[in-house]
Parts: sequence; structure tokens; C-alpha cells
Amino acid sequence: MYIPVKSAKPLEGYKLQIRFKNGEERIFDLTPYLTIGKFAELRDISLFNSVTVKFDSIEWANHLDIDPEFLYAHSVTIRPRLPKRSTRAVKKQAVG
Repeated sequence: MYIPVKSAKPLEGYKLQIRFKNGEERIFDLTPYLTIGKFAELRDISLFNSVTVKFDSIEWANHLDIDPEFLYAHSVTIRPRLPKRSTRAVKKQAVG
């Protein structure tokens, strides 16, 4: 399932707090990947902290990126997606 990334915040312990465009917030732990190829560069904390959102996913200053589907599948929910409210309910509240 393709859910674009809306924001990403680096946390201690090589974790990322990621908010997806469906409203869900999740934690992705990068630690298991820090010995693999270019991911090893992210052990430099200043490089790890350079994470930004680009093209619906995340990217670091060394141009390394991770697919949003992988991020979603390998992360843990900290705040579930809020259910969508129908426009009918919103209009009803506004009218009073």
C-alpha cells in the first residue's frame, strides 16, 4: 500500500518519527540497517539528522532515500490514523 510521507523527525537512537499523509504517525528504527552499504554513513549523527521529505518519502544529505512502502511496513504505529469525518457531519455541526 502506497502512503506518502508528510513529515519526518530524527529521534535519538537512530529512530525516525514519520507522519504519513493518511494522518498516521509511526516510528522507524534505522539501527538494523546501519551496517549495510551506504546506510553505514548514517552513523554520522549530523548526516542522520539531515533527513528531509522529498517526493513522498525521506532523503538524507548523502542522497540516500527509503521507499515509503518500506518505511510504513517496517515501522511501529505511535498514533493511529484518525477516521475521516463525513462532510455531512461537518455541515451538520456548522449549522448547529
